[in-house]
Order: sequence, then C-alpha cells, then structure tokens
Amino acid sequence: MPVNTTPAQRVQVAYQQAASWAGGNWRTYISITDPAGTAVPTVEKNPDAVVQAYSVNKIAVAAAVLDKVDRGLITLDQRIDVTSTLVIPGGDGIFSLDGAYPSSVTVGHGLAALLTVSDDTAVRICGLVCPTLEINQILAGKGFPQTQVQPGSSPNRFFLGVTTPRETHNLLRALVDGTLLSAASTNHLLTVLRSPISFTDGIRHNMSSDERARVATKAGWYADGRNEAGIIFNQAGAPVLTYAMFADGQTDPDNYGATHPVRRACAAMGRQFITAVADLPSAARVAHRATVYRPTNGG
Repeated sequence: MPVNTTPAQRVQVAYQQAASWAGGNWRTYISITDPAGTAVPTVEKNPDAVVQAYSVNKIAVAAAVLDKVDRGLITLDQRIDVTSTLVIPGGDGIFSLDGAYPSSVTVGHGLAALLTVSDDTAVRICGLVCPTLEINQILAGKGFPQTQVQPGSSPNRFFLGVTTPRETHNLLRALVDGTLLSAASTNHLLTVLRSPISFTDGIRHNMSSDERARVATKAGWYADGRNEAGIIFNQAGAPVLTYAMFADGQTDPDNYGATHPVRRACAAMGRQFITAVADLPSAARVAHRATVYRPTNGG
C-alpha cells in the first residue's frame, strides 16, 4: 500500500481484504478517533442490522450491573451463593469445572469471569443481582434500545440477546468517553477487558503482550456466529480505534478455535489495525491506562 495512505484507508483495506477472504456475512461499524476526540466512522457494513450478539453482549450486561453499583444498590464485594443448580453443565468458563458446590463468589468475581474467560454461569450470577427486565431498562435508558437480553426460564435468567454494530460501538465509545458509568466503574470494566487473560484468539492474536494490553476486547460465538467488539488504545492510553464486528455464514461452524476463518480474519485485521493507528495523536483526554503486565511464578 502507498506510504501516503491515511490510517483510515489502511484500516478499510485491512478489513475489506480479511472479511472478503473469510467470506460469509459481516455487519460492522469501525471508527477512528480524530485529534479532537471524535469517533469518525471508518467502516460501515450494515451497521444498523439487528444481530445475535452472543457473548459480546456480556459487556452490556456488565455495564448494567456496574450501573447498579454506581447507584449504591449493590456492591462489588457483595457475595452470591453458587449452587449446583446455578451452574450450567458443560458451559464455557470455570464454574462448570469446579465440582465443589455450594460455594460463594463476589459480584466482582462474577464480572471478572464473565468478561475474561466468558463464563456462561457468570451470566446467571449477574442475573441474580440484575434481573432481565432491569438490564434491558438500564440499557434502553442509556440510549441502547436495540441492545437487549432475552428472557429465560425465570426473571433472573436470560439469553444474551441482540444488538446492532452501531449500538455496540456507541456503548464502547460512551464507556471511554466517561458517559456510560462512573470513573471507578469505567476503570474496573476496562481493566478487566484489557487484562492478559482476556480473549486473545481474535483481534489480539498476532500481537505482543504490550500491544495486547492496549486492546480492550470481547468475543462472542455460538452456532456459526463469530463476533468481536472492542477498543484499541495508543501508548498514551487514549482510545484511537473502536470496532464492532458480527459475522456468520462461514465454513467450519463447529470450530470455535483460532483456526476458524473469522478468527483468522480478525487476527489479520488486528495486526494491521494496531499498526495503522500506532502514530495517531492523543485527544486531549486520556481515557484509561493499562496495568503493566508482570507475570509471576506462583509463590
């Protein structure tokens, strides 16, 4: 690509090439932040299509729970009983692997499991402190009427529901703009999404540990759907690229690993996205700084 191309053009080409290679159906909204801090649309592919969000909507669920924390209705250290009937058998995450119930966790532990290893039982844990209808009311009240969970077998259980690429993008932007949650809850949510344990098979797959720490991301998968949404920060901690990508209809639907066409496409995009925006200047306000990754050896 010519050296005088803009970051937006490089992002557009990276997206088009990778999505075309993967095939299937894509619904996408990507923006790049200008020097004034405004998110400028860069890729728009059916951005207002209502799509199955799968685990990408766990960001929205977490936002609803943290909204209640902000209002003093619950606390992060509030304990929740985890019984064997609460655990989803064979579900993704860690709770189904425990094998020792009853036990208890805090709301904060539940959110960490929800957003990092994408634990399914953590969805039910969140439902105990923020029921289905309340989640939807909170999200609609914050301007996201299409980002909704769907009722399950009781008021406290739900399926992860639907969203649109534009709404998921705008929810992430509201988060880093400081209009979605309090400063403390914003920092909590972004810290979890940027942690080393968070999902790495997609956008973050072909990045160094330092680069991964500059990406807050959440993936979702079910049947033939493969989704991912998040934010890339520059080295100063300012958000410079926000993406919401929802794909289905590709080959190999039973493969949920890094070799699936969409995961390979996202890995290729992520490598090019973070390079394309590496030198973008920061807006006046830095949204969030990642904790430096320092591995331990136990003890």
